Amino acid sequence: MAYGRVDAKVYGRAGRACCALLVGGLLLAGCSGGGGDGGRPGAAKSATDTKSPAPGTTSAPTPTPSPTGFRFTPDPARQPKTRADAKRLALAVLAGPDSWGPDYVKGRPYLSVEDTWPVLPADCRWESAGLPSTVLYTVTAHSEVPAAGGKGLVRVINIVTVHRSVDDADWEMSETLEEALRCPDQTLREGERISGLMSLGNPGIGVNTTAQDAINELGKYVKDGVKGEHYYGWAQSRIGQVTVAASVRGGPGHSEQDLSTAMAKSLVAMLNRVEAELEVQS
Repeated sequence: MAYGRVDAKVYGRAGRACCALLVGGLLLAGCSGGGGDGGRPGAAKSATDTKSPAPGTTSAPTPTPSPTGFRFTPDPARQPKTRADAKRLALAVLAGPDSWGPDYVKGRPYLSVEDTWPVLPADCRWESAGLPSTVLYTVTAHSEVPAAGGKGLVRVINIVTVHRSVDDADWEMSETLEEALRCPDQTLREGERISGLMSLGNPGIGVNTTAQDAINELGKYVKDGVKGEHYYGWAQSRIGQVTVAASVRGGPGHSEQDLSTAMAKSLVAMLNRVEAELEVQS
């Protein structure tokens, strides 16, 4: 997802291809699901099933499967049900420039206008719309690395969205995957574009131990007046009814490795905060 979502819920989990990508030290992998669990915790099974041995024979010990997937026990009493609850949680989870690294500062403006929601129409040009009824609250923080020392400007964002239900949050993740499939080339705003967009999904199984669902997008960022193509990345994850995202638009002189690592760090910082806000306290 570049900077929004679509209303049509046309790409479900069952359509995901099995794939993997190493981004900033985080291995993101996803496999298409065979049923309705959609990668929720506990859905994965060991490749070796336990079977009874034939009479008179001794079976080899069944391998003990290694721990897989994201472990999370939500506390129903801590789940936001009102806009006020959702706003408090979103602002508590939202990460700022310090989560990216020491060179990042707040952008101007820093926080997004409330109750707006980006959408991607058929022409693949992002537009702003009103907040969907499925969303209690959403907030975006803008940060950047100013141009200096022969290096260009880098812009990054963090987004926290609190949905009314887990299913609503799940649909947002599915819609995000669909966007890159139908619009691999997108116009973010006048004079800014991304191209060659790839979107990889990872339900909360296997190596995904940070969230119940995760998506990573990669592409090339082009801005009028700035020479060349530069790194574009979008990382998004879901825990319960909350989705968090971090995105970066690179600039001259900044390496993809540094930018993707910073993006991963910022995303994980927000995921840790979501857990602290929603998980059952021992």
